[in-house]
Amino acid sequence: MYIPRAFALDDLPELQQLIQHTRLAQVVTMGEHGLQASHLPLLLNPDEGPNGTLYGHMAKANPQWHDLQNGGEALVIFAGADAYVSPAFYPAKAEHGKVVPTWNYLAVHAYGTADVFTDAERLLGVVSALTDRHEGRRAQPWKVSDAPADYIEGMLKAIVGFALPIERLIGTRKLSQNRSAADIQGVREGLATSLDVRDQTLARFIPQGTPE
Repeated sequence: MYIPRAFALDDLPELQQLIQHTRLAQVVTMGEHGLQASHLPLLLNPDEGPNGTLYGHMAKANPQWHDLQNGGEALVIFAGADAYVSPAFYPAKAEHGKVVPTWNYLAVHAYGTADVFTDAERLLGVVSALTDRHEGRRAQPWKVSDAPADYIEGMLKAIVGFALPIERLIGTRKLSQNRSAADIQGVREGLATSLDVRDQTLARFIPQGTPE
């Protein structure tokens, strides 16, 4: 990932926080069938290994798990909030007009080699943890144990789990840091008042005040 220095994100806790706030990741591998990608919800154990370890599962019918099993490096992409930035947001537009559109976004790339497993107990642990994470805010959260045990047993046979210790972790936080303080504030206000909730989400990441 190309990351200009102004937008580089190097702080490990912040990188891990962005991973945990991204609900769906893209797991990319290279194997005998070329590049393959799967969109998967993942869990991060931030304290396992120097950069943390990712846990997830995919369908056994998905051939991509063979790439993981064969020991090739995997790239996991966590695409965070993003928004189009209009030149109209910049006070500089009225001053000299030398402005163009851009795109602001948050993204983290994690690299590592996965350990693939089919052990039912271990798979159940991953599936249960993922379920608890995403059901946790519901008034009446569903649990894996709510389903018949024999049904869950059959479903576990249809998936493959993996643990991916993160060997390299890089991130970008492109939030108009290369602009003046006035332009940054203009971007923040412009996105915050947008009718698109995605713009409003990104606006909350843009700090007020002078550029970093």
